[in-house]
Amino acid sequence: MSTVATAVISSVAATVAVVITIAVIKRCRHTRKKMHKKFMSKISEEISRRIHDWQAPPGAAGSMEDEVVIEIGPVEKFLHEIMNEKPMRFSSEQLACYTRGYASELGSGGFGVVYKGELPNGLQVAVKVLKMSMNKKVQEGFMAEIGTIGRTYHVHLVRLYGFCFEKATKALVYEFLEGGSLEKYLYHDDDKEAEEGRKRLEWSTLHEIAVGTAKGIRYLHEECQQRIVHYDIKPANILLTADFVPKVADFGLARLGERENTHMSSLTGGGRGTPGYAAPELWMALPTTEKCDVYSFGMVLFEILGRRRNYDLAQAESREWFPKWVWDKYEQGDMDTIVSAAAGVVGEEDREKAETMCKVALWCVQFQPATRPTMSSVVRMLEGEMPIVPPVNPFHYVSFSGSGGENSSGSALTTGSTFLSSRDTGTGRDSEPVSVAASPPSKPTDAIMKGVKSTDAAAVMV
Repeated sequence: MSTVATAVISSVAATVAVVITIAVIKRCRHTRKKMHKKFMSKISEEISRRIHDWQAPPGAAGSMEDEVVIEIGPVEKFLHEIMNEKPMRFSSEQLACYTRGYASELGSGGFGVVYKGELPNGLQVAVKVLKMSMNKKVQEGFMAEIGTIGRTYHVHLVRLYGFCFEKATKALVYEFLEGGSLEKYLYHDDDKEAEEGRKRLEWSTLHEIAVGTAKGIRYLHEECQQRIVHYDIKPANILLTADFVPKVADFGLARLGERENTHMSSLTGGGRGTPGYAAPELWMALPTTEKCDVYSFGMVLFEILGRRRNYDLAQAESREWFPKWVWDKYEQGDMDTIVSAAAGVVGEEDREKAETMCKVALWCVQFQPATRPTMSSVVRMLEGEMPIVPPVNPFHYVSFSGSGGENSSGSALTTGSTFLSSRDTGTGRDSEPVSVAASPPSKPTDAIMKGVKSTDAAAVMV
């Protein structure tokens, strides 16, 4: 009897165990389905969010209206960013939306008006809307911008995000830089806000701006796949971030050139560039090279050193043209006067940098292009990594007349015979001859000497 009872109990226990196991299995399946559904829901939400963040704007170049870019993992993100480095094509409707109906104007100039805008992902931009009447000059500038800066990316070059080319709207879309252009920090201005901004820049910051700008130009000349000559380097085209990192802007005059060609034969004379910064050969029927930018950068260095316009009639007659005054003082061995002329207090630790900047500027503005250093040499000299041969007279091609004494640099100029400094000559690091005997320029040197305040829209782009 006990054996039968035991068997019955064992059978019942086994049956209960099976029932419990089946119930547990069903419960686990239900829970797994529920968790899977919840997990998939979260994935779907995340994909939707990332689609919204990374979706290419409708009408962008190379995409259809309904195309989206989904980033799944680091590789997809990397590929998406690489694709976005190319300038995108925006529609006029998009630009009107991004600028809130062109509500915030940043500045205007000969080519058009610049407005502040914001892309759907929150990125702030500067939209330069070109004039409706797109003449040949504006058209060439438009193509030059896209064909040069649109192919490059560097920390010291303003980035071009895209463009619009429609019958009613032609525009260029750049990154927005909070600091604005360098020129507002260099010159005295009646505007209180600009004057306060000018005082914020210490000498060490100005030196870093000079070095950063030189690196940006060096990249254009020596590191791009195709050599790019800017042709319009000036403070108005050097824009600053909130931390005063410089970026070269406005490539409307830029030209691409093969590295094997030493001259840009397609561009000779014609008075291109900005008076006061343009190299002498740009005002004559001579072939041009990237050394045009070196000359212009030298003129920028003078304005950084003196924190004033190079040509300023408000100054004493002997100091009207600052570069010539600097050369006179340098030739006399009076570096103390030059350094003390630098705006702000140049500490003893920065004195050597100021003297270096002076010497580099004098080399950059040499009359003969072959005598000017390359931008890689300019960077090394400014950073103290390369010794500087004493400069020779860069202004031997002009003579100054006036009532201001032997150092007078009044507005009456005449082209004169070539003469060299009594200082050491020799050769530079680039093995370029420094003793030059060139014919004087055929054009009046006022065009080379006088600095004019730029009103180009790109100059006030941010």
